[in-house]
Amino acid sequence: MADNQFPQVPLSIPDTGQHLRLVSTSLNNTINGKLNSTGAITLTASATSTTLTDARIGGNSVILFMPTTTNGRTALNTLHVSARSNGSATLTHASSGNTDQNLSYCVIG
Repeated sequence: MADNQFPQVPLSIPDTGQHLRLVSTSLNNTINGKLNSTGAITLTASATSTTLTDARIGGNSVILFMPTTTNGRTALNTLHVSARSNGSATLTHASSGNTDQNLSYCVIG
């Protein structure tokens, strides 16, 4: 699930001054690490793979993970991205019956 919390800048708007302020705000947010490249996922219980669906994923994307629960931390030991394509990635991991294998992620590229 993608988490776009920062506003996007339209390509153009009639008020040039307002457009420049929006571009400046967006650039300053980026410099400060405020990126629209994050999301959250729960790994599928009792399975060895989970599909991560996010429009920002491409064939060359790097996907970074941060566990947000104890069971997510345990799952991280065996988690790897086994395939990437436009809009999705296959996450391979050990099978666990835990339903709270929660991770936050960041997509770059």
